[in-house]
Amino acid sequence: MSHHILILGGTTEARLLAGKLANNPALTVTLSLAGRTRRPLPQPAPTRSGGFGGVPGLIRYLHDHQIDLLIDATHPFAQQMSEHAAAAAQAAGLPHLAIRRPPWQPAADDDWRMVDDLAAALRQIGPSPQRIFVAFGRQELTPLLVAPQHHYLVRSVDPVKPPLALPKIDYLLGRGPFKVAAEAALLRDHGVQLIIAKNSGGAATSAKLHAARALGLPCYLIRRPPLPAVDQVPTVAAAQRSIAHWLSSGDLPSDANLAALRGE
Repeated sequence: MSHHILILGGTTEARLLAGKLANNPALTVTLSLAGRTRRPLPQPAPTRSGGFGGVPGLIRYLHDHQIDLLIDATHPFAQQMSEHAAAAAQAAGLPHLAIRRPPWQPAADDDWRMVDDLAAALRQIGPSPQRIFVAFGRQELTPLLVAPQHHYLVRSVDPVKPPLALPKIDYLLGRGPFKVAAEAALLRDHGVQLIIAKNSGGAATSAKLHAARALGLPCYLIRRPPLPAVDQVPTVAAAQRSIAHWLSSGDLPSDANLAALRGE
């Protein structure tokens, strides 16, 4: 008997987990992407793209496709999707596991300023013109319009179209992982004075923070939004162990066993 797992993805963890599970004869794996990235990476499992239609639509999908286990491996800032996943899994009576990578933590010589959002970062930076490196998705950049005095260097996976109506802005396309030396060179070449980024965690995009540390640049990091309190693990390996436990017992591990599976 095959068990059907739905992975809510868009992250490296989702793609890696789907690859680890795709060849398991006991499993059918479907990977769901939000569809915001125009050119997603090739995926190792059958993939659907787009929204579900809120919680009711996700519940219908879980029922219609006979999903047995829901994995939330969305981005740490995908608050709405995580909330919908938790509500739909509870309503459908399905086991539900989240992969939540730990946030980045500052080293002793980092200059980090934690803020709630991009607008708050710009308010703290103030009116004096700065050269700012912004690592944000293309759909989240409109707060920059209230501070046109700065010179922005914006990096995103997809092109920002239409371009923002700002007098001083340059665009870069890039998808991690990035290397520290290349990030340091990028910041130096563009005369960057500070960085604004989300505290996404993970290794793929942390190089800019290491480069900022080496160059003595301040970083304004956006705090993560609150997410539902559900069973969670920090890594793909821990998720694999939890899924193996579920396959053998029919249940996700207890809280105590989850701690062991996390490697705690």
